[in-house]
Amino acid sequence: MKQRIDVFRPMYPTPVAMITCATPDGRPNIITLGEVYMLALEPLVVGISIRPSRYSYGLIAETREFVVNVPTEELAAQADFCGMTSGRSVDKFRATGLTPAPADEVRAPLIAECPLNLECRVRDILPMGSHHVFVGDVVATHVEESILDAEGNIDPERAGAIAFIGRSYWKVEGLVDRAFVRGRTFHK
Repeated sequence: MKQRIDVFRPMYPTPVAMITCATPDGRPNIITLGEVYMLALEPLVVGISIRPSRYSYGLIAETREFVVNVPTEELAAQADFCGMTSGRSVDKFRATGLTPAPADEVRAPLIAECPLNLECRVRDILPMGSHHVFVGDVVATHVEESILDAEGNIDPERAGAIAFIGRSYWKVEGLVDRAFVRGRTFHK
């Protein structure tokens, strides 16, 4: 039997991403989010949602740039720290031992340890209640070759992707079925 109740983070799983941004003078920061999603494929547009009270919100609103860095399961503890600690008083790169790498198109750094990095410029900021959506045009994509399959697609198991479910981090593993299969038939 289903119950009608309020559940923390009811959409699941949601990808874990470490968003980098920088002050106008170049001091980098990291915030971990579960509110990260594709908005369009052509052109490639992503959305991230941040509470206006967060330090990173102000940096991204001012510079209108950010990088989506997708961590591996080995980076779950660093991701958690970056989501629980304010960059107002802590250098998160130094505290976590993560490596800032220069981006090609934006001032915010890439996280070198993350196998996927999307450099973004803010197209729009949409208030949505507790969070505001930053709509970001992806201006450069960086992918570790080791996580690509033979067709050049990201292999989630090789990528070591992680997701939020409730208040926990979970691995993404195990193929369930292929997508975009034409001519499927179903038996009753």
